[in-house]
Amino acid sequence: MRKKIVLLISFFFIEGIIHNLGHPVTPAMVRGMEISDYMFGVFFALMSLGMMIGAPLWGIIGDRGKKKYYIVIGLIMYSIGQYFFAYSGNAILMVFFRFFSGFGVAAPLTLLTSNVIEVSTKLSRTKNLAYIGAATTLGTSIGYWLGGFISTNTYLTTLLGTTDLRIVFLIQALINLVYVLYIVLTFKDEVTKTITSSHPSMFSSLKSITKIDSSLLIFFLSLFFITLGNTNLNKYIDVHFDALGYDSLELGTFVMVTGFVSLATSIFLVPLFAKARKQLTLISIIQIISAIIVFIVFRSNQFIIFVYSIYMIYIVFKTIYQPLEQNYISSHASEGKFGSIMGIRHSFVSLGMFVGPLVGGLLYSIKPLWLFDFSALSFIIGVFMLGIVFLLQKKKIAPKDNLH
Repeated sequence: MRKKIVLLISFFFIEGIIHNLGHPVTPAMVRGMEISDYMFGVFFALMSLGMMIGAPLWGIIGDRGKKKYYIVIGLIMYSIGQYFFAYSGNAILMVFFRFFSGFGVAAPLTLLTSNVIEVSTKLSRTKNLAYIGAATTLGTSIGYWLGGFISTNTYLTTLLGTTDLRIVFLIQALINLVYVLYIVLTFKDEVTKTITSSHPSMFSSLKSITKIDSSLLIFFLSLFFITLGNTNLNKYIDVHFDALGYDSLELGTFVMVTGFVSLATSIFLVPLFAKARKQLTLISIIQIISAIIVFIVFRSNQFIIFVYSIYMIYIVFKTIYQPLEQNYISSHASEGKFGSIMGIRHSFVSLGMFVGPLVGGLLYSIKPLWLFDFSALSFIIGVFMLGIVFLLQKKKIAPKDNLH
């Protein structure tokens, strides 16, 4: 069991590195192609749309067996999409291939997460989810830094030809195929318990999504708004760094620091917060403080000082939030249905990642501060939704208490 968790953590770490190599150079590449900044948001949004549509489908078919097979297919799709995104040379085709990449990458994101839940005990689930979250964040941070480094370092730009930023995406696509080979050689599917001897049809599995508990549905809506805010912060802080005159390496260094902060949080703080009984209240407090931090940081005249200090508190809270919400959602899944429930979760996450950059791109083009204020407001709306979840749960408990 321990070896399997370590292996899964390695998958998320490697994936975090590879899948973020292109992010620090994307704004500069898009500008170099004389495409407007707004399209940066559209490209990211269409990738998220692909993830939103793909996640529940991959989750459902993954619950029926052969997770490794679908993970491999999804990752190969991602490599193809990333290559043609850089080399198609046409904004419309670039939009399509971003969608294609998103649909493919939804497979490993959904099925590897569900596999972590399957092999974890209820007591260790939150801790293990925190570890994969930290591995992803650390990998993401290193990937950002490497992407910036190989595109700015004089020796490497000469050796690899990365003054042409499209080469970074070619490198990413090829390394991703090596990662596919690693999964093929090491990943083994779990044998899960099923209630019936035969698997339900795809149609009946999709139909069951409409019957989820009302309080869980509201929680998913809260997740949507909080993801929307987080996504705009994550993506437009890239653009903001670029607009303020910082280069790709400086952006990559900042993101790498956030990765180490996230790693330390996952190891030392998440296990403590996971023991809290009133987790909905804890999540609400986290989001309220996060909103306040965002309001403060992006109004400061000392931007670089504030993002390396106060903003890191937001990174800590964001790291704590993810395993808490994943554990809450997984507690509503029956045995053998973890892929389906995490697929639904990832659809709401992807919806936030889709809507966020579309609205955020428009707001940023009008006034950058509006984008960051909108992110903070999204956190507050998410807290309001959590309040409704709390009331619905209290309403369910009340009739049981009246029977005694």
